[in-house]
Formats: sequence, structure tokens, C-alpha cells
Amino acid sequence: MAIVALQCTPHIAIDEAELEETFIRASGPGGQNVNKLSTAVQLRFDVRRSGSLPDAVAVRLMRLAGRRLTSEGILVITAQRFRTQERNRADARERLAELVAEAAVPPTPRRATRPTLASKKRRLDSKAKRGATKRLRGGGLTD
Repeated sequence: MAIVALQCTPHIAIDEAELEETFIRASGPGGQNVNKLSTAVQLRFDVRRSGSLPDAVAVRLMRLAGRRLTSEGILVITAQRFRTQERNRADARERLAELVAEAAVPPTPRRATRPTLASKKRRLDSKAKRGATKRLRGGGLTD
């Protein structure tokens, strides 16, 4: 039997065994369906203990996750946009894959640059103009 995995990028795939899905009741409109069926999906993925992610990607993913990350390092994605369990399940997995793909892109390092001569001149001209405006305001009140 082949190992089923969630493909996030050409190089990163999350093993199916690392994903935990729980079906819960969705909130919001939906008629009687909402009260009877558990169509919403809560997808849990342990970022800290995952063997599928390189360390650098895991660190960036934890930073990107924000409130969706628990204190134990578990990423929780809740999908309840659709009325069927299967579509919500696919939506949650797609959102996880997008998040991992975003975390897989390393940030471009900032290159230090020097201000141009023209920008320095503009800054000094604006400071001189501002100072002149303030000087003109001052005269008149002397005690």
C-alpha cells in the first residue's frame, strides 16, 4: 500500500499519519443540517514533532500560524465554509498546504543601501522650509 501524503510544495509533503481530523458541528446558517450533522472539520497538525517539515520551514510556519497555533505547537485549522464534510475536509487540507507553501519560501535578506545625494538634498530642503515657516510664526508675542 502506498503512503498517502498531502503535497504542499514539490519538495515538501506531509504524511497522512501526522494529520488528525475531528468532525464538529458547524455554526451559522444551514437549517436543520446544522443541528443534526457534524459537517465542520477541525484539522490538527503537530508542527513541532513533524518529521515532514525541515526545521526552518517549521519555525516560519509557527510564526505564520498566529492564533491557530496552540501552546503545545499544534496547528488547528477549522473549516466550516461548505455544507458537506468532504468539501470542508478538502478545504482544511488545502489551507494547510497553502500555509506550509508560504512558510517554505525563505525571506529575502534586506540589503543595506545608502540614501542618494538627491534624497539627502530633498530632506535638507524640506527641513529648511519647515524651519523658515516656524521662524515666521514666532514674532509678535514678547513679555
